This record gives sequence, structure tokens and C-alpha cells, in this order.
Amino acid sequence: MTTYSRDRDDLRAMLARLAGQGSYKLRNIRLDATLTGIASSAADGDDFLLCDLAIEAGRILAATPAGINADDSSTDAMPSMDAGGRIALPLFVDCHTHLDKGHILPRTTLANGSFPTALTQTKADREARWTRDDLALRMDFALRCALHYGTAAIRTHLDSHPPQDAISWPLFEELRQEWRGRIELQAASLVPIDFLHDEDLLARLARRVSGAGGVLGAVTYPTPDLDRLLDRLFQVASRQGMDLDFHADETADPAADTLHRIALAAKRNRFPGRVLVGHCCSLARQDSATVDATLDAVASAGIAVVSLPTCNLYLQDRRHDATTPRWRGVTLLHEMKKRGIPVALASDNTRDPFHAYGDLDMLETYRLATRVLHLDHPTADWPRAVSATPAEIMGLSGTGVIEPGGKADLILLEGRSWSEVLSRPESNRIVLRAGRPVDAPLPCYSELDALTAG
Repeated sequence: MTTYSRDRDDLRAMLARLAGQGSYKLRNIRLDATLTGIASSAADGDDFLLCDLAIEAGRILAATPAGINADDSSTDAMPSMDAGGRIALPLFVDCHTHLDKGHILPRTTLANGSFPTALTQTKADREARWTRDDLALRMDFALRCALHYGTAAIRTHLDSHPPQDAISWPLFEELRQEWRGRIELQAASLVPIDFLHDEDLLARLARRVSGAGGVLGAVTYPTPDLDRLLDRLFQVASRQGMDLDFHADETADPAADTLHRIALAAKRNRFPGRVLVGHCCSLARQDSATVDATLDAVASAGIAVVSLPTCNLYLQDRRHDATTPRWRGVTLLHEMKKRGIPVALASDNTRDPFHAYGDLDMLETYRLATRVLHLDHPTADWPRAVSATPAEIMGLSGTGVIEPGGKADLILLEGRSWSEVLSRPESNRIVLRAGRPVDAPLPCYSELDALTAG
């Protein structure tokens, strides 16, 4: 019987040996009660269940309260390891990223943390440098980072202005196939809402996105004919059988109300697909009556919302006059959740003009969100916002949860409580796929050096 070791390499080696035998039991593991399909009334103050997991052929054969034998006595004979009360989480699901923009910061030297400059710098870089080879190197680098940290699925937005769409979408399809079995990839088109004025361009984009099994998306902002353009997009998506994904109200302007308009358009068009809306920052600047009307509409339309705290903190209320920002830039997740609106958290941009930092580590995103959005006291089921809920939004059954019969895809952490987990980077986490430790080292930044030459 193997005992708990604090040394990560020893623990990995133990798990690898046990997995090599085909079946084993992981004893004394803490599972978040909101992320499991395990029925138990025994939970500690952090809503964790102390369990024994029997793993066979890459799947969770049985899960029982620690120290209690399962009905199937065959699990008693399994080789086992004592995890010492470590927390195990399901793999993360990151439903709003921009892999095509990732890691261009070193060559966008005029970026200064402002939204307008981020737009112009990214546009210039895209038009000058976003070849197939450039994108492939940066996107693969980002995916290897996400794999290392324990992400099972990613949705990326792809800038889809012609002629970029003809480069990015075929490459995405190649990467999706190459990464299948490691990270499940989805893509959503990204164009400004004004793009939809040209019905021929919209039809062409819809064909490309539909052909790639993608999601149709746009950036919305107040414009005189917004409702007409939204109706056009909802109708095209409905005809093509596609889901929709919006960027909305990424501003401090309380007059920005496109989240409300999107909800009304979804109801008006009786849209049958899934709708995800990201950012929604201006909602936090509006009066209570406006907020209530918007969130009631969002709830009744069945729309999901994703907050991007890293990017919104970085961009919103950015000042260049030696004064301090006055607000946090995040949206009203607590108010949404009370209404039953599905809410998620995601990474958004990584080392580009819209966010100069980040590494696609969803634990870092959750740690920051907990502190900024007060997702604690109680923690309740907020951990679902980086796992089960985005998996449901993306239509990924069985992902983002730990349950008997499911894949033994776990992140084994060092911490034994949320306070311990969220107080350190958890660099010693061990990612298990089908019950086996994943050997996925972080790529070195030097791999990207050639991209800044010239």
C-alpha cells in the first residue's frame, strides 16, 4: 500500500506505475461535491467529499466514501495509493479564448493597455504577419500551455475578416484534428456587427463557419440598425443550424445595452440554438432597473454569459494620466446566477495587445475571479464556472465533471482546501488523462523568438 508523498515527481512515478497495471485505487482524495456525480451526504465545510476512486481501463469504475468498500469487492484487491486528502478537480473547459492573437505582444510595440490601441495594433499585425505558419506556431504553443495546465476543451474566436478567414479557418480545422484526444477544439467567427451590412459577405462567412462545424459570432456595440443586423445573424444561424457567440458591451459606457438587445433578438427569432455572450462590462455601470430588465430578458431567452476577468481588469478604466482605475471591469455574475443564467469564466486573450499576460491556465483565471468577483464565503458551486458549465455551453457531454463511468481525467492538486489551492500557483499539479499522468512540459518562450524577427 503506497502512502502519500509531497514530492511531485515521486507521486507522478507512483501513479504511472499503478496506471501501467491497468487498474488501481486512488484513496483519500477530495472531490468538490458540485463537480461529481457521486451521491454522498458526507461533505466537509468546503463542500468536499473525501473519497476513494477505483480506476480501471482509463475510467472511474467506482467512487465511494473514503475507507468504505464498494459493492464490487474486486476493487478491494486493486493496488492503491493514498493521496493524503489532496483535491482532485475535473479538467478545465475554456470557452472564450483568442488563440489566433496569442503571443503577438512582443511585436506590437505601441500597445499601451488601451482598447482603441489594442484594436489598431492587432489589425496592423494581422494584416502584415498572420500567415498560416505564423498562426500555426503561436496557436500550437498556446495549446501546449493549456494541455500542461489541465484544459480539456477550448473555444477560440477567429478574426474572420477576408482574406484572413481563408487562412485561419482551414488551419483551425487541421489543428482540431491534430489535437483530437488531447484538447477538444471549437471555433467562433469574430467580425464587427457592421460586417453584417453586406449580406453576401455574411453568407460567405456562414458557409465557411458551417463547413468547419464552427459557431457564428460577432462583436456588438450600439449602432442605429443593431436590431436589424442581429435579426439577420440569428436567422442565418438558425437556417445553418449553428450556435451563436457574441462579444458585447466591453465598455464602461452605461448606454451600451447590446446584451439586452441580443436577448430580445433571441426571443423574437425563437432561436433554437445555444447563445453565449462574453464581457457585458457596461452592465455593472447601469442602474438597478436597467439591470433587472436586461437580466430578466437574458434569463428568459436561455442565454449564457462568460466573464473574462483577466482581460477586463487589464483594459477597462485604463488611465494614462497617473490616476488609479475606479472600477473592476467585470460583469454581474452573482445577479445572473441568482436568475439561473448559466455563467462561466474564461481566459480570453493571452500576451497580446488586449491582455499583455496570461498562459491559458484556468486555475489562475479562477483564482483571480474568486478574489475580484468574491466567489467565496461560500464557494458554493462556483468551481462549475471553469468546468461543468462551459462544457454544457459547448455541448460537451461528460466533460468538466468527475463521475463513475466517466473518463479518469483529473487534475490532482497539492492543496486540501480552496484556501490552500488558491493561495499558490499549484505548479506541482498532476494532470491525469484516462488515469495516467500526462507528460506535457510547458513550451519555452524562445520557440517564439523567430516571430519577432524582421
